[in-house]
Amino acid sequence: QVQLKESGGGSVQAGGSLRLTCSFPKSSDCMGWFRQAPGKEREGVAGIFTGALNTFYADSVRGRFTISYDWRESEIYLQMNNLKPEDTAMYYCADQPPGKWPCGAWTKYTRWGQGTQVTVSS
Repeated sequence: QVQLKESGGGSVQAGGSLRLTCSFPKSSDCMGWFRQAPGKEREGVAGIFTGALNTFYADSVRGRFTISYDWRESEIYLQMNNLKPEDTAMYYCADQPPGKWPCGAWTKYTRWGQGTQVTVSS
């Protein structure tokens, strides 16, 4: 069972930054970050193809969030800048099983970490 472990969440004021880290024993072709706010469905935030480092973003975070991958550390990161109160959510690392779907195909992610909480105050 692949284990994805997130860290780096916390509380920050609007306009601030946080960096999330996801560690895993073995990377998949597509790895990503999702979030779920109270009372809302989980949504895809950012994805990365670990082979060529192509990245995919939800419209709501494009230009503010950056996903990256370090193969030497077996980690992916989510750098979040200019955070807004609506970014408040539990953030999850996830990966896709082997397949031919693009890494922005959010419904194809099937394995999840336990999540890390991000809270942005106004």
